[in-house]
Amino acid sequence: MIHFVGAGSGAPDLITVRGQRLLQQADVIIYAGSLVNPALLDNAKEGCEIHDSAKMTLEQVISVISAAEAQGKTTVRLHTGDPSIYGAIREQMDLLDAAGFHYDVTPGVSSFCGAAAALKAEYTLPDVSQTVIITRMAGRTPVPEKEEISLLAAHGATMAIFLSTGMLEELRERLLKGGYTEDTPAAIVYKATWPDEKQVIGTIGTLPQMATSNGITKTALILVGGFLGDQYERSKLYDPAFTTEFREASV
Repeated sequence: MIHFVGAGSGAPDLITVRGQRLLQQADVIIYAGSLVNPALLDNAKEGCEIHDSAKMTLEQVISVISAAEAQGKTTVRLHTGDPSIYGAIREQMDLLDAAGFHYDVTPGVSSFCGAAAALKAEYTLPDVSQTVIITRMAGRTPVPEKEEISLLAAHGATMAIFLSTGMLEELRERLLKGGYTEDTPAAIVYKATWPDEKQVIGTIGTLPQMATSNGITKTALILVGGFLGDQYERSKLYDPAFTTEFREASV
């Protein structure tokens, strides 16, 4: 059996209970060594075979899994955050399907959730934004033309931008082109929930300087939008003048 497991955003105790149990039972662990906290490997049992996928190709990963399946072993494919976001799991699952192997997926805490927790922020504020756009800048790997940053920025929604810390000058220009202003609140969260986490709050206009002055060049999320500001409307959910399915308005 093969288990895809979300390792969580960094802190080893943010893996799910199920994910931790699967790690403890695994005969083979293939982990994304460039981003997964190695402290999670302390859960591996004695004799567990461990591979760092940062040094492997897709074909090599599948080869290791195939060898484990042939020996009746259990494999955990440990991905950073939640495997459904920039996890490159679809291509692995398609090859496993073709080979007739069974697998399942255990979700994890994405770094965009860890970043909000670090900032003590709520992405969806009434009358500010009810939409979160998770995206990244085009780099060596392209993005679909219709998902270019300035087109997404035109919505004025909350944005969580992955894999773009090394392109902040261009990111700033594309956000401004899309309709955000220089003084739109922005934050950079470096290694959310790790011991060396950094949080830097500023504006879109100061994004490049925010990173430079704090020595941040990678492994960070860029968060943009009015949710980082001070103005929002109170939620109707707990408004005493608002009737819900569970209570009547009291005023």
